[in-house]
Amino acid sequence: YGSGDVAGNVVYAFLSSFVMIYLTDTVGLNPGIVGTLIAVSKLFDGITDIFFGSMIDKTHSKLGKARPWMLYGYIGCAITLVGIFAIPMGMSEFAKYAWFFICYSLLNAVFYTANNIAYSALTSLVTKNSAERVEMGSYRFMFAFATSLAIQSFTLLAVSALGDTAEAWRTVAIVYAIIGLIVNTLSVFSVKELPEEEFVDTTDKAEIEKDEKYGLVEAAKLLVSNKYYLMICVTYILQQIYGAMISMGTYYAAHILGDKNLFGVFSWAINIPLIIALVFTPTLVAKMHGMYKLNVGSYALATVARALVAVAGYTGSGGVKMMLLFTAIAALGQGPWQGDMNAVIASCSEYTWLTKHKRVDGTMYSCTSLGVKLGGGLGTAITGWLLAFSNYDKALAVQPESCINMLKLMYLVIPFVLDAIITFILSRMKVEEANDKIRAEMKN
Repeated sequence: YGSGDVAGNVVYAFLSSFVMIYLTDTVGLNPGIVGTLIAVSKLFDGITDIFFGSMIDKTHSKLGKARPWMLYGYIGCAITLVGIFAIPMGMSEFAKYAWFFICYSLLNAVFYTANNIAYSALTSLVTKNSAERVEMGSYRFMFAFATSLAIQSFTLLAVSALGDTAEAWRTVAIVYAIIGLIVNTLSVFSVKELPEEEFVDTTDKAEIEKDEKYGLVEAAKLLVSNKYYLMICVTYILQQIYGAMISMGTYYAAHILGDKNLFGVFSWAINIPLIIALVFTPTLVAKMHGMYKLNVGSYALATVARALVAVAGYTGSGGVKMMLLFTAIAALGQGPWQGDMNAVIASCSEYTWLTKHKRVDGTMYSCTSLGVKLGGGLGTAITGWLLAFSNYDKALAVQPESCINMLKLMYLVIPFVLDAIITFILSRMKVEEANDKIRAEMKN
């Protein structure tokens, strides 16, 4: 199961980390306009997330509910990913913007949505055991962060080795797409969903289908009525905006630290601690008898560490070494939530079942796709707007002071603020306690 996120991050990590620098420095597009196009494309996402989540809930096939969507959705992901990094250089400027917008919108609003919601929903469809769900989430994100680390470490090196041209970016995209297709297919056929009767209190197929009969409007109402779903959505969106700000490390390393290859070093400082934290997350959840205390405490640690990254970056005390140290500590604190997040979402789905008597596993996991796309898209859009506002000019070897100050704001200050907000939201995420209380009341 975990290997499926190799395929997901071949798309997401590559896109979020490098699409802006590819479009501005290779294709020559304006970062402000790119940011606006990305923001406009997000208008489709809320509808398609709920649509595909609802379709997964209503799917009955030999592969189960989620796996068909995971399998076939990725074919479109591979094609549109290559399309984004294969913009014909001979096109007019308007045509280049249009090409990017069409490919980006199809990738995010359609194909990645179908694949990612289905993949995430498997956590609740493969097992009913909360501990196993935490373990699945931990394995998933081990693969995710390992893939992100590899892509962030080697992409710029590969592009440079191939000539640092538009053709080089296209070649790298094709390689990543092929890898993603292979791994996604292997993941689909390596897991098996439980029979539908396992998740409801009846074996009557007519009764099961009755519980699944709801339209898009009712699905949206079910989600909005679940306060824990809304909390996770906001948290997911903030996490992806955080990731977009961290991806500005490509610019920060080049124009402030003076070495663009340091971005890869910082990627190691982020992803290795995350993987280490994920290894121990299932054990920590068991020892702490739940996910709540672990998530709040570890994210509070991450918030303090990100504040210290900002202090080191602005004061220069210890320079890069201190920034790397505190970056690693912050990542260590963020790891547990990444590992048990899918299990928390499964608990949110259970909350809807207990309160509304509706199975909405696929629809509930729309928060993962919505968060990744809306948060990642808005994050990338915001970075584009801020770069344009700060007068970033790819032709300048030394950027203006306004740009330097903006890069510091994006890479040092905003990630700290986002971590602080996420910590507060997690302190309110008491869904396990709510479910236990409802079950106790039902027994009485």
